[in-house]
Amino acid sequence: MPGRVRIEKETHLLAKADQHLPGGSLGNLGLDLVIARGQGSHVWDVSGNEYVDYLLGSGPMVTGHSHPEVVEAVRDQLDRGTTFFATNEYAILLAEEIVSAVPCADSVRFSSTGTEATHYAMRAARAYRRRDKILKFEGGYHGMNDYALMSMMPLDPSDFPKPTPDSAGIPRSVQNDVIIAPFNDIETTSDIIDLHHEELAAVIVEPMQRVIPPARGFLEGLREITERYTIPLIFDEVVTGFRLSYGGAQEHYGVTPDLCTLGKAVGGGFPLTAIAGREEIMRHFNAGAVDADSFMPQIGTLSGNPVAAIAGLATLKILKRDGQYEKLFATGKRVMDTLQRLLDEAEIPAKVVGVPPVFDVLFTCNEITDYRSTLTQDKEFLMRFNRLLLDRGVFKGDTKYYLSLAHTKEDLELTFEAFSSAIAELS
Repeated sequence: MPGRVRIEKETHLLAKADQHLPGGSLGNLGLDLVIARGQGSHVWDVSGNEYVDYLLGSGPMVTGHSHPEVVEAVRDQLDRGTTFFATNEYAILLAEEIVSAVPCADSVRFSSTGTEATHYAMRAARAYRRRDKILKFEGGYHGMNDYALMSMMPLDPSDFPKPTPDSAGIPRSVQNDVIIAPFNDIETTSDIIDLHHEELAAVIVEPMQRVIPPARGFLEGLREITERYTIPLIFDEVVTGFRLSYGGAQEHYGVTPDLCTLGKAVGGGFPLTAIAGREEIMRHFNAGAVDADSFMPQIGTLSGNPVAAIAGLATLKILKRDGQYEKLFATGKRVMDTLQRLLDEAEIPAKVVGVPPVFDVLFTCNEITDYRSTLTQDKEFLMRFNRLLLDRGVFKGDTKYYLSLAHTKEDLELTFEAFSSAIAELS
């Protein structure tokens, strides 16, 4: 493998992973390397190979790894205690900052994972609306709860609005409570909502689905029809929150939902997520504000953990400074444009899709507008490209490039050299 070596220690660790972890991994990536440390926009594996990092922990490290301000804040808190299972100062201050920043947020509840956050958001909508069914979009990713795993990545998609489970172990009854619509198709979605509005507790959507931006008028149309039937609209902003703008995708696109979920950037690299939204829905988390049959308990040992909360506050303080989002967008745009140009010059059919802070390349001639259009891509070709980049010192996940404030001009030049070399080999 050009540019990479492997020492005996890493070989032994990988063997132990095969022995003790199903599939030899944590279930996230299947790469044959073990990461040892990260600093800024770079990570190093146990063998000492250095990579420009576009995975960024799957997005949380928007300020870069081990940012000194975040590290200092966390270190100070470690001396004061790591968890209390009780209300703490920094969880309160982080909730205050989220309410100040996010258009839909009247109040906040914390959890530890995106899977929890979306699950609780859907449950809160059910408690408020007193209906059971959730409409989600084919290809939409909302974590690993049973409802989210309906038609997330179906290999053989069903006719709308029938859901397809994407995992073993999901009760068949869940299929009765989820209906599926096509992302970016407001006409079909509106027809489905018109037909099922009496049954719907909520509509949940990634405002930018994976890396597919919303079509002009799609989010606005979705907001209009859900308001018409007083159906809560949930934006899953685990990825886009504090990434596309300080107020998230709802500020970036100018459409305000009733509830949203937040994660990744808001936790500063620690396990913290949030549900935020309108008071009349969020009050169902408060036993003193609703009847007993409308109360929705939410208990988590590490919810609002002070170490995670102070890391989130330190991260948001950095993101709030003037010029940060302009820098993030400019850096990402340069990578997007260069990758598309190099692929075009090599006459390799490909579409670089997304927005500058988070995007990917799909090897296809077709325009990418929804999940079914992504099925036209050559995934094996993408995996080969990713592997070639890894061998050349560029680290990313199976899908998505995440950009950070820590990426430098030198990082980009190394990345462009890796793009050129990998594309030449593919050609």
